[in-house]
Amino acid sequence: MSQDLDFNSYFQDLKDASNQLLDILPKSRMQDDDWLIVAADQRAVLLASIISLRLNLDYDIFFNKPIMAPNNSECEIAIVSEAEEIVIDEALLNSFQINLDYVYGQARRVHEEKIIPMVYKFRKGELIGSIKNRNVLFVDFGCETGFNIISCVKNAIKTEVKSVMYATPVMAQDVYESLELITDEIFCVKKKENFVNVDFYYKKMQKVSQDDIIEVLNNDKRYLPFVKNRSKDGI
Repeated sequence: MSQDLDFNSYFQDLKDASNQLLDILPKSRMQDDDWLIVAADQRAVLLASIISLRLNLDYDIFFNKPIMAPNNSECEIAIVSEAEEIVIDEALLNSFQINLDYVYGQARRVHEEKIIPMVYKFRKGELIGSIKNRNVLFVDFGCETGFNIISCVKNAIKTEVKSVMYATPVMAQDVYESLELITDEIFCVKKKENFVNVDFYYKKMQKVSQDDIIEVLNNDKRYLPFVKNRSKDGI
């Protein structure tokens, strides 16, 4: 645990983490092969925007939402994506004796009540369709369990991407090793054997609201859904 308490283990803020991640990305290859950057959650839009701006690449967002255990709002037992794909933590389900019917029922509710409204708000109701036959790089500000990125990768493979990569400033060592098996490449600044949580590794973790994200997207020429809409409108 001592390594996690070392000052050098920390990022100053999201900008510092973004810059350090950019330092290890294969920038020339990304530009030559026209990689598509995809934010793995809403907060990661800030990271995707920075990378796309620096490398002149388009980016998009993929929406996932967790399904929590009954009577425990802090225990994530599954995750459902905008494509209604579900990734389940079977060990937790067996441990807590949670019925699969509960998971599927909650997945439908979460998809209808939380994901679909975000798809309309951020992508004008269109499900992500920009990743087929693309080299896709999912990005996030940290990875504790890998649950979210597993859902992203699962959906990307189903959508027939050319290749799927993952980039994050910090992640758990064991998660890194497991994700290596399902991704083409992983880019990570710091891998931690005794992972605490994502926010722990940032001296200042910026709070990001939906309004903040909308403001970034509305002023960003590289956000792919808005690029398409501008083209349709002749802008």
